[in-house]
Amino acid sequence: MNKVTIIDGKAIAAKLEKDLTEKLAASHKKPGLAFVLVGNNAASRSYVSMKKKACARIGILSIDKEFPETISEAHLTEEINWLNRDPAVHGILVQLPLPSHISTTNIMEAVNPQKDVDGFHPINVGKMLLGETDGFLPCTPKGVVVLLASANIPVEGKHVVIVGRSNIVGKPLAAILMQKAPHCNATVTVANSYTKNLKEICKSADILIAAIGSPKFITKDMVKPGSVVIDVGINRVNNLIIGDVDFENVAPITSHITPVPGGVGPMTIAMLMSNLLRSVS
Repeated sequence: MNKVTIIDGKAIAAKLEKDLTEKLAASHKKPGLAFVLVGNNAASRSYVSMKKKACARIGILSIDKEFPETISEAHLTEEINWLNRDPAVHGILVQLPLPSHISTTNIMEAVNPQKDVDGFHPINVGKMLLGETDGFLPCTPKGVVVLLASANIPVEGKHVVIVGRSNIVGKPLAAILMQKAPHCNATVTVANSYTKNLKEICKSADILIAAIGSPKFITKDMVKPGSVVIDVGINRVNNLIIGDVDFENVAPITSHITPVPGGVGPMTIAMLMSNLLRSVS
């Protein structure tokens, strides 16, 4: 039977947090991260709460900016401009999704690229695509790359299949992994719900990354034996958090696999903290 390694993202993230805490303490700086939360979405509040707890552990000041769901786009843009000018604010995180009457694109463009610790501003997206290293990478894709490197999984020359093409995970992760850079240099295929022969394409992957937002979408018959499976999915089903991979049946045939929860999720928050500290230095 295959020997399977379950990649402990929680442990890797904890070590990264420890390093960041020590680095920040030595710098004697007090960086500030502004959380912009619009409305009363329960999931958004939960995500913000987790991120704020990480700030407290590391020594980062959390700055709360909460607004009613009825706020206008113009008013929200004005509030972000205040944060752009505030020297105590080193990073701005706009928690998504925003209400339907507000353009996410316009709000992301309003954030100063040098405070865009989520890596969503078009300038940072462009730098990522060009392979420039002075911008911010989006946290979840960056977390996946660091997770693979920390688990000593070689990526160079490997066939990586990403199932999912979102602007938050799929597209940026493909752009990063194909770069001529350390822990990258992969051959990347991005699949989606329209992809023909999806099962065969997934089965050709040395590293299969599930980021489609559908519980247990990746089944055993879609996975090459001995491959690496990274599950980015977070789906709430009957009050349980379930990934995009049918973990119980897929895990035994893999060489490495991430669990949900405890895999990519903690890495996302660790990368947010890493980006914030970069904005201070």
